Amino acid sequence: MTSNNDELKNFLLEAGLSKKEATVYISLLDLGHGSVSQIARQASINRTTGYDILSSLVEKGLVAISGKNPKQQYVAEHPEKVIDYLNHRADNIARALQSAKIHVPLLESIHTKGDRPKVIFYEGTNGLEKAYEDTLTSHEEIRGYATVDDMHKGLPNYFPNYYKRRAEAGISIRAIIPKTEVGLERSSHDVEEKRDSAFVPADKFYFSPEINIYDNKVMIASWREKLGIIIESAEIADAMKKIFELSWAEAKRLDKENK
Repeated sequence: MTSNNDELKNFLLEAGLSKKEATVYISLLDLGHGSVSQIARQASINRTTGYDILSSLVEKGLVAISGKNPKQQYVAEHPEKVIDYLNHRADNIARALQSAKIHVPLLESIHTKGDRPKVIFYEGTNGLEKAYEDTLTSHEEIRGYATVDDMHKGLPNYFPNYYKRRAEAGISIRAIIPKTEVGLERSSHDVEEKRDSAFVPADKFYFSPEINIYDNKVMIASWREKLGIIIESAEIADAMKKIFELSWAEAKRLDKENK
């Protein structure tokens, strides 16, 4: 395992991380999540240095913060984020991108070890955008509960471009939506935005938070609390998908009755 770690550290150095950043990132992938003290012990660095390195990795988009002090923890983002980081670097990265084809799957094998569930919290407007950006990694259709009115108020300049990018990525969505004028107007773009909408009476079923279910994840966007939550758990995602299918059948029936 040591030789593999050395090889992965060299790749991360080539990608632009420092030696300590590479060590901490791999250590956190192995842990799944942890406090600064736990991560520092795993990486064999002191706690003060750990704070600085983790802050740098958060800025690079490779680590996320879960929870709040004094119980704040750090969570390793999916190794595909390394490729995102490479794509945003200004210098010549062709060689590193080629190397990523070999090494990112190795990082993924550490990241998914034991199929550990994870919960990541994203706060504020920027945090909500980060939560939505994760849905663009989906390998399957998204199942969603969404109130379009609150979405567009919460991130007024974000969604037109998001819808376009999701469709261009070939990611479709089935969405249960309270029937409002804003929701109905958005549904006029369903074909181009790869969406199948089912409307439910807003007077009975209006809800504010959005829930998206995809792959082994459940993403919740709370518009009132400005909080994005991603739960990564195969068991929970599977249960939520089955609950959605029950809801979808009833939502389609109600939609047909109220045409």
